[in-house]
Amino acid sequence: MPHRPLALIVDDEPNIRLTLRQQLESETLHVVVAATVRDALEIIRATPPDVVLLDVRLPDMSGLDACSRIHEMDPLVPVVIMTAFARTDVAIEATRRGAFDYLIKPLDLKQLRDIVGKAVQVSRLRRVPAIVPSPDQSAAGDADLIVGNSPPMQEVYKFIGRVASNDAPVLIMGESGTGKELVARAVFHYSKRRDKPFLAINCAAISEALLESELFGHERGAFTGAEQRRIGKFEQVNGGTILLDEIGDMSPATQAKALRLLQQQQFERVGGNTTIQTDVRIIAATNRNLPEMVEAGLFRRDLFYRLNVFTIQLPPLRQRPQDIPELTLAFLRQITQQTGRAFRHVTPEALAALQQHDWPGNVRELESAVKFAAAHCTGDVITPDCLPEVCRTRFPDQQQQQRTADAQAVLDIAALTKQLLEAGSTNVYREVSSHVDRVLLSTVLNHAGGNLQQAAEMLGISRMTLRARLKQSHHDSTEKLNPDDEAGRHEPTDTDSAAGPG
Repeated sequence: MPHRPLALIVDDEPNIRLTLRQQLESETLHVVVAATVRDALEIIRATPPDVVLLDVRLPDMSGLDACSRIHEMDPLVPVVIMTAFARTDVAIEATRRGAFDYLIKPLDLKQLRDIVGKAVQVSRLRRVPAIVPSPDQSAAGDADLIVGNSPPMQEVYKFIGRVASNDAPVLIMGESGTGKELVARAVFHYSKRRDKPFLAINCAAISEALLESELFGHERGAFTGAEQRRIGKFEQVNGGTILLDEIGDMSPATQAKALRLLQQQQFERVGGNTTIQTDVRIIAATNRNLPEMVEAGLFRRDLFYRLNVFTIQLPPLRQRPQDIPELTLAFLRQITQQTGRAFRHVTPEALAALQQHDWPGNVRELESAVKFAAAHCTGDVITPDCLPEVCRTRFPDQQQQQRTADAQAVLDIAALTKQLLEAGSTNVYREVSSHVDRVLLSTVLNHAGGNLQQAAEMLGISRMTLRARLKQSHHDSTEKLNPDDEAGRHEPTDTDSAAGPG
C-alpha cells in the first residue's frame, strides 16, 4: 500500500481535534493532532507532515507566529490557518507569512476537505526539485485598513498577502468607489517598503502637461513658467511606493515615460538630458477596462503587460451586501470620532434597506448615505426614515408585502379558531397550535429540501427535537426526507459543522 499523506491538526480544543480527525482520516490521508505549538513542532521534527491545519489562537504561541516557526523548519509544508475571528489583518498577515489558505470557523467541511486535498497535492509537487526557489515570505505588518469579511473580500485579502512582499508592479481594477486606494495602502503597509514614503497621484485630476512635470520633474526653462528646477514625485519617493490612480486616463506620452521607468527605473526630467536613477514600486489603479483600451489603441499594450504582473480585482458593493452592516457601523464610528455624536443602534429595517440598494457608487456612495442618515437622524437610532430617498424607494413595497402576508396569516388563524369554537370544540388551543406547528415545520422543511439537519438549524432546535415534533404532529413530510438524511438516524454533534473559539 502506498504511503499515505500526513495531516497535522493543531488546536487546543479537544472537540475540534476529534471532529476534524474523524472527518479527514481516510484510506488516502492519515491524521495526527497536537494541542500546542510545542507538541506540533516535535511531531514535525519527527515526521514532516504534508499539510498543517493551525488554529490562530493557541496557549503557547499565536498561530501566525507558529506558521513562521513551522516554515523555518520546513519551508515546503502548506499551512492552513483556522480562526473564529474574520479580521482583515489576520487574513492579510496569514497569507503574507506564507499560509497556504485560511478558514473561518465554523468550518465548512466540504471546503476543508477540498483545501486539504489541494494542499497535499501542492506539498508533493513542492518537494520535487524546482528551477526557481520559493520566494521569502518573512516581512511583518499590522495594518487593518479595509472593512468587510465576505468571501469576495477574503479573496482580496489573500491576494494582498501574496503580492505585498514582492516588489513587482500591482494593478488594482474595480469600479469607482470600491476602495482601490485603500487596497493600495494595504499592499504598501505589508510590504518591505512600509517605512519609506507612499504617495498617491490621481492621473485623471491633473492635466497632461502638469502630470508629466509632477511625476518626473522639470528643469528650469523647460516650459513657460518653469522658473526653477522641480524635483518630481518619482525622485522624491525614491525607495518608496507610488500609486498611479486612474492610470487609464494617462496620455500616450506619459505612458511611454512610465513604461521606461517600470523597465529600467530610469527617467529624465522634462526639458532635461540627465538620466536619473530611482527605486520606486508602482501600484496602478483604474476603473476602466484596460484590456479593451489596449485593443482600441487607447492604452499601450507593453505598459499593460508590465503592470499586469499582479492584478487585484475589487468586487462592487452589490456583490457583497453582507459587508454593508459592518461598513455602516464603521462609518458611524468615524462620524462619532469626528463630531462627538454617538449612535446607539441601526434598525434591522434600515440595514435591510441599505442591503437592497444597488450602490452604483459602491462604498463611497454608502459612506455618503451614512453621513446623510447621521445628519438627518433626530435621535441616536438610525431608521429607514433617516436614509436618502434613493435607498428607500424599493423598501416600502417589500415592507407592505410582509405586512400583508403577516395579516393574512393572522386572519387564517382567526378563521380556524372561529370554526372550532362554532363547532363546539373543547380543545381549541391544541388544535390551533398543532395547525400552526404543521405549517411552520412544513414550510421550513420544504425550504431545506427535506434535510432534517438544515431545517433544525433554521428553527434553532436539535434534529432529535424536530423529529419528535414531526411525529407528534403526524407530519407527512417524514415520508419525503432526503435518502442521505434518512440514512443518518444518529443524532450528529460536530460532524456536520466543526466550530469553536479560535
